[in-house]
Amino acid sequence: MRTQVAIIGAGPAGLLLSHLLHLQGIESIVLEMRSRADIEATIRAGVLEQGSMDILNEAGVGERMQREGALHHGFEFAFGGQRHRVDLTELTGQSITVYPQHEVIIDLVAARLAAGGDVRFEVSEVALHDIDSAQPSVTFVHAGQGASIEADFVIGADGFHGVSRPMIPAGTREDFQRVYPFGWFGILVESAPSSDELIYAQHERGFALVSTRSPSVQRLYFQCDPHDKVDNWSDDRIWSELHARLEHNDGWKLKEGKIFQKGIIGMRSFVCAPMRHGRLFLAGDAAHIVPPTGAKGMNLAISDVRVLSQALVAFYKTGGEDGLNAYSETALKRVWRAEYFSWWMTRLLHTFDDASPFERRIQRAELENVVASRALRTALAENYVGAF
Repeated sequence: MRTQVAIIGAGPAGLLLSHLLHLQGIESIVLEMRSRADIEATIRAGVLEQGSMDILNEAGVGERMQREGALHHGFEFAFGGQRHRVDLTELTGQSITVYPQHEVIIDLVAARLAAGGDVRFEVSEVALHDIDSAQPSVTFVHAGQGASIEADFVIGADGFHGVSRPMIPAGTREDFQRVYPFGWFGILVESAPSSDELIYAQHERGFALVSTRSPSVQRLYFQCDPHDKVDNWSDDRIWSELHARLEHNDGWKLKEGKIFQKGIIGMRSFVCAPMRHGRLFLAGDAAHIVPPTGAKGMNLAISDVRVLSQALVAFYKTGGEDGLNAYSETALKRVWRAEYFSWWMTRLLHTFDDASPFERRIQRAELENVVASRALRTALAENYVGAF
């Protein structure tokens, strides 16, 4: 087979890139190891920045997001027995939408297939070849048959554990990583919303987060030992912990309901630099991971794709390679700012077991300083909505 762009991975980055290229008349083939049912059913949270919403709308895949997503104009910090609202729209003129990642994937898959896009699910034995040449290729097995794609470019959008990033020689890339000494215990609950907006809670027992997924399903998290086991947490124990960390003396109460999903996720920061080698370009989680505290993961994937699609369109329309040559540096500037913000939010809100009494007081003082200062709230809001 022959195509212009071969894309490994049918997550938000790979699917959106394929669709943006299609809108400009550029052909692509998307390869995905999992089934369509699997990628559409893997439930993940998602907060979309204003810029990400704009890109999805411009690509013609934002109709359901606008209808079903929860538009938020602010969020709350809870600590020291009080809650403090950060008004994103008043501070920046922008807002965010809570719309889960798997819903974005559902929209993108439908758009690609409706447009006759070539998306191949349940492939295996994917391998990249000749990425240093002008004619890279990808081999794989699909429906029991071996196949090969020749392309002008290969895009690795296959996540942290994918096959693409290791193709960049170790001597030419640098991997930066920070693994945090805690994880998040996440649950999905059948209940009405406990809050109209997200609540980020800092507590001596550990961080907690109140989010929302729909009018009848809520997402809640609390900081935990990353090596803990889900089976160690009964429903009663979960609710007791969440009530202790979230409720104060203002009369607000967390709404309980039937818990139908539990899971523990680890926390890490990771960046691969550069994000390009030869005709291979990385995008999304294949190149970087952020802790979820800053709500940047899916937004970074969309940002990568915006930059990369513009560079590819310029190449095919004019033959110019300036955008392609600048892709890694351009994308990494945004990546490192998001890494900083996510690290800062994580440090600000979580309980570190090895923190001294002095460090704990400094953490509280920083929180109080943020909510008291308009300048600091503005900086926080700009980073949160991606207004930079």
